[in-house]
Amino acid sequence: MTEPSLLASGRDADVFALDEHTVLRRNRDGRSPAREAAVMAHAAAHGYPVPAVHRVEGPDLVMERLYGHTMLHAGLSGSMDAEDMGRTLAGLQGRLHRLPAPSGTGGLLHMDLHPDNVVLTPAGPVVIDWTNAGEGDPDLDVAMTALIFAQVALSAPPPLSEVAARGLEPFLRHTAGDPVRLLDRVADMRAGDPNQTPEERAVRERATGLVRSLRSTAR
Repeated sequence: MTEPSLLASGRDADVFALDEHTVLRRNRDGRSPAREAAVMAHAAAHGYPVPAVHRVEGPDLVMERLYGHTMLHAGLSGSMDAEDMGRTLAGLQGRLHRLPAPSGTGGLLHMDLHPDNVVLTPAGPVVIDWTNAGEGDPDLDVAMTALIFAQVALSAPPPLSEVAARGLEPFLRHTAGDPVRLLDRVADMRAGDPNQTPEERAVRERATGLVRSLRSTAR
């Protein structure tokens, strides 16, 4: 049997190609992705663009293989401008928040929606990496995306920082939610995220200020 080939490595998981149609994502810490898979299946059942889930085996999630560049790659290459990036991301997030939550209360949240977690496939954008997904106040999700944008804009090297800086303002302008109301709560959540880089941690306070400042002028 042919060994699966490594396609990508994230901060806490690796993705392997099984064949032309499927991939396997393995959590390095051994935890089960069953909850994540259930959220994805729920979103897919309501017509939201997510990879099809095939099965969960221990720390492994086997799902549909997507073809296309991420929104981040498109921004870095210049094939997607900042306005389109911000508008598309805000639209995907707003569409998600309009779905019924599995429990019947609150909204369905991704909690890590940013340009590197959207694949631009021939059929349209598809949202990936649902590890942090859950239910709750949609403004938590909006604030999280805004804060991630701002932290990358202030801490990453160019051209990544430049793409994030340019994409933040149109996201804030197009979002249907309030990125400021729960921003401090989200900043506290980010403070406890072990996957953050030291550079991201160092600019967290400045990043919340940037979101507030841009939001006040983006309305």
